[in-house]
Amino acid sequence: MPNSPSDAPRRITVQRRGPLLVEGPVEVELEDGTTVSSDRFRVALCTCRRSRRYPWCDTSHRARSRAGEGPAPGERPRQD
Repeated sequence: MPNSPSDAPRRITVQRRGPLLVEGPVEVELEDGTTVSSDRFRVALCTCRRSRRYPWCDTSHRARSRAGEGPAPGERPRQD
């Protein structure tokens, strides 16, 4: 059916030093080909790969150091 809600584009919000916020429900295909899904109205996708619930964000990115503060305990400095 044209113009149904499933035809509408998904909104993805990019946050600096944070997850990607995606309007749901979503289905995510992982590198190994497995698929995970969420029926929530908005999901946070991890971009730092520190989440224990990957691909879903668990706010582990907050442990990252701020500019000029050096690495967090146990973290290696970035090699950009």
